[in-house]
Amino acid sequence: MKWTLVWHPSADDELMDLWMAASDQADVTRAANLIERRLRRDPYSFSESRDDNTRIMIEPPLAVSYDVSDDDCMVTVLAVWRTSN
Repeated sequence: MKWTLVWHPSADDELMDLWMAASDQADVTRAANLIERRLRRDPYSFSESRDDNTRIMIEPPLAVSYDVSDDDCMVTVLAVWRTSN
């Protein structure tokens, strides 16, 4: 099954800010792309549950929190941050 992936506007802005400030932009790009591929394929693998439908995925140097809606096969990225410098 393929999932629809949506970035909340604030999370999208956070990712852009992280990328712009990164000295390792290639690593940030690689991690963001891998996170997106994994979330579109299976948002439950490679992640840990948090409250309700919220989960967290870590792919250094990034981590994201996101909500999963099983009813409409939608994943919404809520926040993104660096796991290391």
